[in-house]
Amino acid sequence: MRLSAADSLSLGNAVCGFLAVCVLAWSAVTQLQSGAPFHPDQRYFATAVVLLLIGATCDLFDGLVARRFRASAMGPELDNLADVISFGFAPAFMVVAWAGFSHKLPLPIVLLAAGSVLLGGVVRLARFACIKTKSGDFMGLPIPMGAMTVVSIVLLFEPSYLTITGIFLVAWLMVSRIEYPKPRGQLAAVVFAWIMINVACLSIWAADLPGGDELIKVGASMQIALVAAIPLRVLVFKHEQRKERRAAERVG
Repeated sequence: MRLSAADSLSLGNAVCGFLAVCVLAWSAVTQLQSGAPFHPDQRYFATAVVLLLIGATCDLFDGLVARRFRASAMGPELDNLADVISFGFAPAFMVVAWAGFSHKLPLPIVLLAAGSVLLGGVVRLARFACIKTKSGDFMGLPIPMGAMTVVSIVLLFEPSYLTITGIFLVAWLMVSRIEYPKPRGQLAAVVFAWIMINVACLSIWAADLPGGDELIKVGASMQIALVAAIPLRVLVFKHEQRKERRAAERVG
């Protein structure tokens, strides 16, 4: 069976995730071999995140390409397998590299948090393949957005019990029943622009140019705020619906 153009994008996504893990592993191995304590190097972390963003761009366009041109029967399976590598395993490995050597948290808790990211992503993808929402939106936090939120926590904060709780929360959002909008039309263009802005900010940060630290903090904070805002909006909407039903019942 021949691969379609969309399949090539899915494979590119998988390669980006693999290379991101390699970059992080190389950073840890070289530092530990030198006998020095491991400290996350922002250049390696930035490179890994840029690779994940490139993978997210491939993931964003593979569906569009599949709808515009010929799609193969393997397309959905390749897409899900690639997503597991880039947005499941890679961010989980990043959590281990971020907190596993810090001695600020017990290693079992760090591994449990990393495992929750991986398993949450796997369950999220499996459910996406089996269950479709009436609105056509995503049920649960999409795995690429979940991965970018985990990355934002890693870039923005030091390892602590509070931040590791945030990692667990992201994993829970991926398997929750909260509906997130699917990027279509103009929203897809906005998502692509957001990815390109993040790549530029990461490049400035990795090069240690003036203003790089502020750009990373703003970008990571906006990512976390965006992911948190949708569940809060859903809760407010449901609360308003309950109030309206109770008011209607009293009138009736």
